[in-house]
Amino acid sequence: MSKVLIAYSSNAGSTVEVAAALTEVLTRAGHSADIHPFTEVINLQGYDAVVVGAPMIFGWHQPARRFVRRFQSELALKKVAYFACAMRLTLVPGTVLPPIPLTLDPNLVTELAQAGSLNFKERFTSAGNYLRKMIAAAPAVKPVSVAFFNGSLDMRCLKWWQAAFVMLVVQGTPGDYRDWDFIRAWGKTLSEVL
Repeated sequence: MSKVLIAYSSNAGSTVEVAAALTEVLTRAGHSADIHPFTEVINLQGYDAVVVGAPMIFGWHQPARRFVRRFQSELALKKVAYFACAMRLTLVPGTVLPPIPLTLDPNLVTELAQAGSLNFKERFTSAGNYLRKMIAAAPAVKPVSVAFFNGSLDMRCLKWWQAAFVMLVVQGTPGDYRDWDFIRAWGKTLSEVL
């Protein structure tokens, strides 16, 4: 079995709980799994695989993009998986996505409000927009899997500008929408890939 690092950033605590659940699943599957926020990771030596997770805040959370850029050369030599927690993900028919195994929480996915036309919110929250920016952060890294999970939204935990963005652009409704069975199922699939 592999030694796996689950590295994450969490804006209001939702993503760290997902990272902890994945750590538990990987450990039960026989892997040696460590969980650390990005700020605690000094190097990746000793790890066979790395799972990188962060919320979607103006795209994939900036600390996640910095982390994969910082360790790009090391990550390119390891098995890597990405995950993100979001409040909306729009599927745009006909969009060609990068050829990466992609797992989408069906409760997160929304269809276009008007066929053939994207409004600003749909363009910003499209699977293609999110995924392209995740991959572009460290092009040498080729994830073995990318997952998008429904998130949790507590407006009291957000900075004023984040709350304004969520209300005006994403139009997320406060509440906890994480599907723990779905998250753990991805973790089980990931344990086989790693």
